[in-house]
Amino acid sequence: MARGKNLIKHILTTGKNENFLKLVHWIENLVAKVLSIVLLVLILVALADLVFVITRNILAEPIGFINKTLIELFGLFLNILIALELLENITAYLKKHIFQVELVIATSLIAVARKIIIFDLQKYSGTDLIGLALAILALSISYWLIRRVRSN
Repeated sequence: MARGKNLIKHILTTGKNENFLKLVHWIENLVAKVLSIVLLVLILVALADLVFVITRNILAEPIGFINKTLIELFGLFLNILIALELLENITAYLKKHIFQVELVIATSLIAVARKIIIFDLQKYSGTDLIGLALAILALSISYWLIRRVRSN
């Protein structure tokens, strides 16, 4: 508690922007590291869940289980891939201290593609699918523009 009071006192009494910016930078790094650790745990749990689901389905129905749950399995795989991309975004931030827009857009493309892959036409309407298609189009154009600007 005293440490927190000292920190607040230090922030309020300091007249230099450099000290405040050092504090902000330190907190940003701390948050990014905590997010990395939490995301690693989440990835490992999701991977264990995927292995458990596949094993359970193979043991319960050794023939033909893929037909019923293939879309669900794709969704689980893509969840892990999206989490890995998020982890890549965080580690890239820790290395360069900037957000790489190209990585963020690629992660967004994967997330929207996942929604399209597991899309259930019985649950959602065609307009929902059109919305996802427009999101893919906008993200794809953004990704292409960023790649083009970077290559020039």
